Amino acid sequence: MIKKWYFYASLTVITVFLSSGFKPFNLETSPWFLINEEDGTHYLFPSEEASEYTNLNIPFTGNFFIGFKEAIGHRESESKYKKINSLGYLGKYQFGTETLKSVGVKSSTTFLNSPELQERAFIALLAKNKWELKREIEKYDGTVLNGIRITESGILAAAHLGGAGSVKKYFRHEGKRNFRDAYGTSIRSYMKMFGGYDTSFIVADNNATVHNI
Repeated sequence: MIKKWYFYASLTVITVFLSSGFKPFNLETSPWFLINEEDGTHYLFPSEEASEYTNLNIPFTGNFFIGFKEAIGHRESESKYKKINSLGYLGKYQFGTETLKSVGVKSSTTFLNSPELQERAFIALLAKNKWELKREIEKYDGTVLNGIRITESGILAAAHLGGAGSVKKYFRHEGKRNFRDAYGTSIRSYMKMFGGYDTSFIVADNNATVHNI
């Protein structure tokens, strides 16, 4: 009789032990967690301070050069390599035919059908503009002009939009004359929009072409 009692008691203990492993885990939150249910969802944040969270863009590129070129490509053409706008500008970075010739591209058709050639042309033009604007970069990089913090990447982006000559005129007039392209986009807006990226990778070269980049 005692043996049977031990047997059933042991069986009960084992059953309870095994079944406890399949019970759902109850999440216990500490006071330093914030529970947000305003939009009908239930999720946890490890801090109540909004400033402690990074506003992420996916994919994350930070201020790296890839972020710079992809941001310009998206702004110019939504990153479409075969885009031709109403003024005849071509590709992801919207090159004019004369600008293409300056970096060694002779065939617009070949250019439109080659993403690699477009990327090389973009680098070559940056190198040429960096050479052309080296004095302006040295003088104004890190300064504030007309409410805009001037950076090398902002200067190069503005040159891509309106040409190095327009950027020189912008600085010559201390940012008070707002030069614009045919669609109304200003030099100043590009300096602000694309400022702060790392373009140290670009080597200034007045003779840069798609063949030597």
